[in-house]
Amino acid sequence: MKSPLLSLPGAVAAEGQDEGVAAHYGDLFREQRALADGTGLVDLSHRGVVTVTGDDRLSWLHLLLTQHVSELPAGRATEALILSPHGHIEHALYLVDDGATVWAHVEPGTQEALIGYLESMKFFYRVEVADRTDDFAVVHLPAGSIAEAPEGVAVRETSYGRDLFLPRADLESYAAAHGPVAGILAYEALRIEGHRPRLGFETDHRTIPHEVGLIGTAVHLDKGCYRGQETVARVQNLGKPPRRLVFLHLDGSEVHLPGHGTPVRLAADGAEGRQLGFITTSARHHELGPIALALVKRNVPLDAPLLAGDTAAAQETVVEA
Repeated sequence: MKSPLLSLPGAVAAEGQDEGVAAHYGDLFREQRALADGTGLVDLSHRGVVTVTGDDRLSWLHLLLTQHVSELPAGRATEALILSPHGHIEHALYLVDDGATVWAHVEPGTQEALIGYLESMKFFYRVEVADRTDDFAVVHLPAGSIAEAPEGVAVRETSYGRDLFLPRADLESYAAAHGPVAGILAYEALRIEGHRPRLGFETDHRTIPHEVGLIGTAVHLDKGCYRGQETVARVQNLGKPPRRLVFLHLDGSEVHLPGHGTPVRLAADGAEGRQLGFITTSARHHELGPIALALVKRNVPLDAPLLAGDTAAAQETVVEA
């Protein structure tokens, strides 16, 4: 779905998973600085929006999600996962309940599969699941923003900002009143700085929550059973995950950023050494320079200099070995 904000001056369309919104509006670092200062907004209208209504919505979702939501207070933001039977991450949901409806935004294009799974699990519960992507657009206000949410709009308030489920028809007028608008690249740079994993970027078909630091934030360890819970409990109590997420400071002299999937190796082994992981997301940060997240084998030494393709990289721990 193409955002109307792509018609704003300077807008350059994003590609790949974020197609449909702007990558930037002509000045990436200015846009990052505005967000870091708590001004402006980010157009996330390409993300899927799913709602769950009905008297049983929270108790029902509690059975399916990795998060404890049976007694979720109205207005409290949370996030949750849906796992495969083997504990691999299949869906990531960013939730809030407004007292009558659970609102969730999800990765672009994943809402159809998510709704298909939820519908298959309804049984006798009094719930209704709906795809509201055509009607509502997600808008992100950075932490510190004084912009007000329109009355009646569901809001997820987190430590890094607020997500508004805005009627799609109001997107242009709201952006005009509360801009400047920052592109998705600025938002992603701050996400990488905050070590926040994203489905399909920091995850692949075999990622388990422990590997990317989602225990405690999206996975509650003291709740009842859910699909994949056995794997979560086994790794938590008896072992360690096979991989771990790391934050990388990249060599700033390189012109090109290593893209998603770029092999990561020990610097001591050179560019032909054994691959120990891969870049998940990279960005140019307004203060830190080139940065990235990567998924590497758990036994990679915590202080070892790395190579991302041909680019030197120094790592910081996100998930303990």
